[in-house]
Amino acid sequence: MIDSTKHQGLRRQLVALLKEKGIVDQAVLQALADTPRHWFMDSGLESYAYVDKAYPIAADQTISQPYTVAFQSQLLALPVGAKVLEIGTGSGYQTAILLALGYQVYTIERQGELFKKTERLFRKLGMRPKRHVFGDGYKGYDAAAPFDGIIVTAGAPEVPNALLSQLKIGGKLIIPVGLKEQIMTRLIRKNEKAFDRTTYGSFKFVPLLEDKN
Repeated sequence: MIDSTKHQGLRRQLVALLKEKGIVDQAVLQALADTPRHWFMDSGLESYAYVDKAYPIAADQTISQPYTVAFQSQLLALPVGAKVLEIGTGSGYQTAILLALGYQVYTIERQGELFKKTERLFRKLGMRPKRHVFGDGYKGYDAAAPFDGIIVTAGAPEVPNALLSQLKIGGKLIIPVGLKEQIMTRLIRKNEKAFDRTTYGSFKFVPLLEDKN
């Protein structure tokens, strides 16, 4: 996989733009500077890889806007080695950022086409999430719970109870909530039943779909 000096220069420009937009976490900025986004996009879109916009990928999904990836990652603010569950592997780009931050990453994808494509890409790139799971993100991943952090990369009409139950005390859930547009929301688990909730403005995501069977 090629990562040219031109690609690296475009990433530096992108990181400078993200700083201007308010991303201040140096570890997050470095992760985006170090991670070739063009590896996670179709070759026909490579020239747009370092534009701060979302672009289509397989199965009617999108690779998230770099600002959104950085914003959600910054809200996690967890120490190296933290155990993180990602709901919606998608292109694998957010997964790569979480791995670059030094997290133990468990990631779930419900679209079979995307799961297979990203599984191949992870092998090709030598990326090693703890588990890459084909399944329903609404249910989370109870087998490895509890998690220090859970990050949801699709818009949910409400916060799934299963995800709340899989957070450690002190753990953080980062989730966009809403139908037509979503409000970025962070929930921090205070004890068995109580959560602190903070919102951070509106974003646009593809919908988080629930398996009905």
